[in-house]
Amino acid sequence: MLTRIDHIGIACFDLDKTVEFYRATYGFEVFHSEVNEEQGVREAMLKINETSDGGASYLQLLEPTREDSAVGKWLAKNGEGVHHIAFGTADVDGDSEAIRGKGVRVLYDEPRTGSMGSRITFLHPKDCHGVLTELVTAAPPAAEEH
Repeated sequence: MLTRIDHIGIACFDLDKTVEFYRATYGFEVFHSEVNEEQGVREAMLKINETSDGGASYLQLLEPTREDSAVGKWLAKNGEGVHHIAFGTADVDGDSEAIRGKGVRVLYDEPRTGSMGSRITFLHPKDCHGVLTELVTAAPPAAEEH
């Protein structure tokens, strides 16, 4: 069952400049940043708030690291702006299969690794009223060292 809006992905040409805008304008700070070579993006996750299910809501700023990445192609066609919306779930595998069973195309056969070690998959925008939709299961908390 989908439990929250995990994040909204925003494609940008200059990650540092975009991060500075969100910091200066809204006071949002970078919670996590990484380069995802498989997806061809450099990203920053800006935490907005905590949620009742123990997760959080974020803005995910995405800068392509190569022109042939999905975000690079999207930016070339559409320019900067909202790229996708992601819903949090405790079971990305089960929920994506249930949604597939309702006739919605799931873009990955098996979920892949996303930001902060999460498991992700995407739903086809043509089946979701024009919105690229991501399903996210957060990585389990790291075990504390004793």
